[in-house]
Amino acid sequence: MKLLSRKSITAATAVAVLGGLSIAAAPSQAASPAHRSTAAHSSTGVPDLTPRQLAELPLTNRHLTRHERQNLAVVLRDYYVAEGSHIDVPTFVSSFTEDGVFNDVVGGQTYQGEALGAVLPYMKGLFSDVHRDLRRITVNGDVISIELSIQGTFDGQLQSPAGVVKGNGHKVDAPTADFWYLRNGKVEKFDCFVGYSKMYSDMGVNWDWASAVGNH
Repeated sequence: MKLLSRKSITAATAVAVLGGLSIAAAPSQAASPAHRSTAAHSSTGVPDLTPRQLAELPLTNRHLTRHERQNLAVVLRDYYVAEGSHIDVPTFVSSFTEDGVFNDVVGGQTYQGEALGAVLPYMKGLFSDVHRDLRRITVNGDVISIELSIQGTFDGQLQSPAGVVKGNGHKVDAPTADFWYLRNGKVEKFDCFVGYSKMYSDMGVNWDWASAVGNH
């Protein structure tokens, strides 16, 4: 499998619209629905991605089947509605199957059903301008693997065992790996691995090693 040269695209360039999904050229700032790329659709009316839209993505393999393109369109839409400037919780939740789950693997949290609606507001509560910089995308049937960074400004509040950590304006750039598992065009399982050590360090939250040592 031939890898592309290093290229990234902000998740906000996946512009979701009622009739489908379009991909605009990747700007340095978050894009808005004002971008006017035309979305393609299959004969069944399911959103699809055009060759031009695919060319703007950091794909490891561009030879995707229609089924794979449609799965990718669903995932890109979920990234778009998770952007801090235009979070859309109902659209995110509706993309999951009835028994679909979101696993914050590193954090040890699982969300399902109505609880899925808490995922996006939580991140926005930390970083009001949260967005995901997609670095590398691999599509293999119903499985989509993505290397990305969660970025934003720590201007919210973090609930910690010691109390509330207030935002300080620090910029955050946390390495992340996402694995999406789809079934019949819906997300059955979403496993998210966030580099929390880097995220907390960027936020100015340091581990209390002395306290840990003193407990032994």
